[in-house]
Amino acid sequence: MSYFSSIYSDNLLPSRAKAVYMYLRDRSDKECRCWPGVNTIAADLNFSRSTVKRALNDLEKRRYIKRLPRHRANGSRSSNLYVLIDK
Repeated sequence: MSYFSSIYSDNLLPSRAKAVYMYLRDRSDKECRCWPGVNTIAADLNFSRSTVKRALNDLEKRRYIKRLPRHRANGSRSSNLYVLIDK
């Protein structure tokens, strides 16, 4: 069974979140982790930054992803680490 089957059948998940999930899945490594920036996701999907942020919130609420903050050596924020959760 495809790992997309759970999001395809989730009628409570907006289409924007499904698109972002597929984007993250496509860019994830063997351990289902990736770290694209919101600007990168928005540009690649032709979405606004706010749409991407809403989609990420939707995915986190529905427990499809876990979002972990990342920091540079000087302490400034970097892109988040996204861990995709198989259901």
